[in-house]
Amino acid sequence: MILTEGFFPGALGGMAALHGAHYARDWGFGTFFEAKVAAELAAFALRQGGADLVLLAQDGEGLAASLILDLHDPASGPPGAHLRWFIVADRCRGSGIGRRMLAMAMDHVDTHAGGRAWLTTFAGLGAARHLYETAGFRLVAEAEGAAWGTRVLEQEFRRG
Repeated sequence: MILTEGFFPGALGGMAALHGAHYARDWGFGTFFEAKVAAELAAFALRQGGADLVLLAQDGEGLAASLILDLHDPASGPPGAHLRWFIVADRCRGSGIGRRMLAMAMDHVDTHAGGRAWLTTFAGLGAARHLYETAGFRLVAEAEGAAWGTRVLEQEFRRG
């Protein structure tokens, strides 16, 4: 598996497709979710700054995992870096790539954001939650909502 920093041609579409397929199959999310991922990824790609971090893993089948630290998210402010679009393809789960990427991201947060980071997710993603808590994140808010186009128990985690 090859881990790189920065976008490569086709990465944005691959990230939207990976998210769309996974969350449609496992959670019933629809086109709204995939379009939201694609739109927000495109907006990030157009405004990304020097301290932002884009981590992408590839294997022989293509995009295998992604993680972005958005240090310029207008919604961030004091919470620090926004951890976004973290996903590992089913075929790569258990390989350690997600843990490796998250460790690299937290080193980046420590260097560029004073150790402060945040993310939004939803209840039911046990493996992801375990990784987040191992990296020092803690649950700070939880409420039912439909930000992803489907009603779920939305959660916000913060670190630092």
